[in-house]
Amino acid sequence: MAAPRRDTRGIVDAAELFARVDFRRREPAEPLRPYLEHYWLIDWELTQPYASHVVPHPSVNIVFQRFEGQEPFAEVAGIGLGLFTQKLEARGRVCGIQFRPGGYRPFAPDHPVSQWTGKRIRLPDTDPAPVLTPDDEDARVAALDTYLLSLNPHPDPQADLAMTLVDRIRTDRTIRRVTDFARSEGMSVRLLQRLFAAYVGVGPKWVILRYRIHEALEHAETDHTVAWATLAADLGYADQAHLIRDFTATVGVPPTAYATNPATSGTTP
Repeated sequence: MAAPRRDTRGIVDAAELFARVDFRRREPAEPLRPYLEHYWLIDWELTQPYASHVVPHPSVNIVFQRFEGQEPFAEVAGIGLGLFTQKLEARGRVCGIQFRPGGYRPFAPDHPVSQWTGKRIRLPDTDPAPVLTPDDEDARVAALDTYLLSLNPHPDPQADLAMTLVDRIRTDRTIRRVTDFARSEGMSVRLLQRLFAAYVGVGPKWVILRYRIHEALEHAETDHTVAWATLAADLGYADQAHLIRDFTATVGVPPTAYATNPATSGTTP
């Protein structure tokens, strides 16, 4: 596994977030790397409340959280189907585990990953203190390693296949249609959909569309002169209108408005 990625895909107005919180990604222990994207750590101390917005990846997360005035807790966060908004205020700390798409099932082999999709479920039997208490960042990472290794992940060839297929979708822009993708992998569409429901949590079409929106969001963040019709064609949309529709439905504003003012994202257009 490569080092944790450095892109900001999925983070709405990443520059504003990074100006307000201390955000880091860390690599897990070697035995865990086949299953994980990375750990992500956030600490903040704010004088004014701030709302962060994220267009979630097709990944399950386990999140340890401490907000001022609340008891610390841990939860499983299934794949978020829409824009995720989190209000941050005063002081707090979050330590998250982002699994690779398909990588969570070996840690919970008895249930399809679709069971968690769109849900955030508390883990009442998990003590968050060992992860959240240390001020030393390396100690927090070590505690996350210890926690995950204690779950004794079960190697699963189907999970490996799911992770490989999602990674191909993420990195290959020519993958645009589920029927063509299934055929290229020697699978029926039905078999591909069943695999994704059981191991990823969402269907292959949803994954293709979500990665398109991530790329469009990144363009809107970094290039205020985007040729949206050209980008729509590059991403496999039939026309610019379809890209605008999907972007607006996910982020909350049209891409041209977002590119002008990312701070308006997550509001009703």
